[in-house]
Amino acid sequence: MTASGAARASLSRPLPVDFVKNNLLLIAIALVSGLMLLWPVLRRGTGGPWVSTLEATQLINRNDALVIDLREPADYAQGHILGAKSVPLKDLEGRAAALVKNKAKPLIVHCERGNRSAAAVALLRRHGYESVYNLSGGYAAWQAAGLPVEK
Repeated sequence: MTASGAARASLSRPLPVDFVKNNLLLIAIALVSGLMLLWPVLRRGTGGPWVSTLEATQLINRNDALVIDLREPADYAQGHILGAKSVPLKDLEGRAAALVKNKAKPLIVHCERGNRSAAAVALLRRHGYESVYNLSGGYAAWQAAGLPVEK
């Protein structure tokens, strides 16, 4: 094969760059779907350990865990988990030291949907609490599971 023949043969093969250009949409869809599959794993790594409603009820019943409701007092008054203590997220910094005497006692924190309570887990750990859990899905998940609430 001559030099010009080899050059023509290499030009006729698609290059990786051409593949990417021609299939950009498919590559983007593959990346987005991969990230969506990884999202729950990445989310669980933030905000401390997460517990489901089933795990939370087991912690409450077996380990006498204290439930901290981080929602506003008006939301708490409309309904809350049985025995939950109302400590709005904005007041948690000032009240964190006096929540319980035994800092090894398990605490379960929750907000409405489980988005803001991750900050509370980190704050309580900084204050020396050893077993702080974030309720996955928050109060909405508790209600959806049909678990008891009080007003």
